[in-house]
Amino acid sequence: MARIDASKLNLEETVVEVSRVSKVVKGGRRFSIRALVVVGDHNGYVGYGFGKASEYTEAIRKGVEDAKKHLIQVPLSGTTIPYQVTTTFGASEVLLKPAAPGTGVIAGGAVRAVMESVGVRDILTKTLGSTNKANTVQACLQALRDLRSPEAEAVRRGKTVVELLGKKRAEQLVVAAASAAEQAAAARAAREEEARESRAISGRGRGGDRRGGDRGDRRGGGGERRDRR
Repeated sequence: MARIDASKLNLEETVVEVSRVSKVVKGGRRFSIRALVVVGDHNGYVGYGFGKASEYTEAIRKGVEDAKKHLIQVPLSGTTIPYQVTTTFGASEVLLKPAAPGTGVIAGGAVRAVMESVGVRDILTKTLGSTNKANTVQACLQALRDLRSPEAEAVRRGKTVVELLGKKRAEQLVVAAASAAEQAAAARAAREEEARESRAISGRGRGGDRRGGDRGDRRGGGGERRDRR
């Protein structure tokens, strides 16, 4: 499968876990930081990656770069997934089940990070077996990778979507897809507005520091002149 170009997507990262690990060598133990990061554009693209370094920020940066190299595209059905899927990775098993609009993301920390990054807003999930976050995230990504859209499945079977799902269900999917696109656009606009406001606030804060410093310098200079008189 061709690699997805991350530079064309508006990706946001979520740090799922940061842990301290050690390696035993001849001279003793060498400690380092390992970060598990999930990235996604909240509109069908998601990926995960690991980063290891001696500092937290560098480990997270490496994790983000690794996640951008392993992006996948997930076929969504409106605000949820097309059908129920269960996947196992190691000792962790993840169950993903579609939910009605308004249900929300019913998931734990690791699975929630993946679902929110990919753009799923209504889903029921269950983590079985081991709750190791690394295994849980990889099982969740494998489950999403196994999903197929109704259009792709219809092509594979040599049928139309209406023949595969029925006329009523096909119309419901079209309406759900349109509604999900509107919600995604509104959420994207809200995130961009929030980012602009945060940049404006930080810019005003830096400007205020400079003005305050200048006033302080001028006041200090005047005091020195009064002392000389």
